[in-house]
Amino acid sequence: MAPRGGQSYGFPIYCAAWLPLAHILKSDPPAADADADVDADASPSSPPAPMAALGGGGGEGRSGVPNKLVVAALEPAAAAGEEAALSSEAVVEVRTGEEVPYRMAVHPRGDGVLCAFPNGCRLYRWESQEGDEPRNLALEPDHEALAELTNAGLQLAVSFSGEGSILATGGEDGHLRVFKWPVLESVLTEDDTKTSIKDLSFSSDEKFLAVNRSSGPCRVWDLLSAEAVANLPREAGEIFGFCRFSNKADNSNILFITAMQGDYGKIISWNTSSWTRVGSKKITREAISAFAVSPDGALLAIGTIEGTVIVLGSKDMRTLTTVKKAHLGIITTLAFSQDSRTLLSTSFDSTARVTSVGSAKSNGTSVWPMLLVIILAILVYYCMQHKEELLAMLPR
Repeated sequence: MAPRGGQSYGFPIYCAAWLPLAHILKSDPPAADADADVDADASPSSPPAPMAALGGGGGEGRSGVPNKLVVAALEPAAAAGEEAALSSEAVVEVRTGEEVPYRMAVHPRGDGVLCAFPNGCRLYRWESQEGDEPRNLALEPDHEALAELTNAGLQLAVSFSGEGSILATGGEDGHLRVFKWPVLESVLTEDDTKTSIKDLSFSSDEKFLAVNRSSGPCRVWDLLSAEAVANLPREAGEIFGFCRFSNKADNSNILFITAMQGDYGKIISWNTSSWTRVGSKKITREAISAFAVSPDGALLAIGTIEGTVIVLGSKDMRTLTTVKKAHLGIITTLAFSQDSRTLLSTSFDSTARVTSVGSAKSNGTSVWPMLLVIILAILVYYCMQHKEELLAMLPR
């Protein structure tokens, strides 16, 4: 049974991402002159509903739970006060045989969906059948696209850069690989058989790549020189988890890193010029299992092993929304929509949940201080106007 606001898909969900439909669905060519008069009074078609790709399954063996990729569309809220939800009916469904998709990276310009399986990676290309409407989409495996990664083993982190020109993968075996896309020309590579790679993140200008391993500091690579420019140290007792670059209002970057320190999960922020800590805050007493930053840089989100979702403002790390038991199991993925107004979360409990989070500007002014100032001004004005009456009420 899915928690309220969630949709169950019948298989443990390991990975998920929103789709860049503007780059996947191709617009129709201009109508011929003969058809122009017929369509002159026709109303313009509404944009397609946002869609998300989900991956997971029961793994190898005869569990009876299939391994697959599913694409589902976002349905609007059925009634006031209710959350929107992904549709229970798949737009696209692809069975992946005995291999379960553990990680996923959707190309931001529509080149396809890269999936990391236990033995290597595979790219699925978008195909349109009988028109370019969402219901006609299909995903087809391209067995020749990722020859260098086909037998590379399990990749625990896979990511495209913001413009889609670079691909980075981090292996369970500790091997970091960075390629130019789509030619797969090597940009840098690093072997470290003593650690596995936990997470990696590109800066928005595609200049830096941050890499977290199972132990040690967070290493930042300069992608132009293919050299490490910083090793961000841990404080006593910290174990680094996820890392994400985020844009600030002045178009500079800030790096966020999650860490467990004792019983607390925390978020640390780093200046990307001096590579020094600029902030740190304990957020939860539950272990952090997923992390995301909104595209507009205003929001952070963490998911925990207890199924809790927490949304925070990126400027002061103040908690804005907490959803206890958003899922009944470990949260595996968090992803903000392109407009930063919707948060997708998935879990081992086979559910995908959509939470409306609004869109607070990262350097905007909070409404509460403004309201407080207005109330205080009204009180001062009232006291000035009724000073004599108020003084008469005081005991003599």
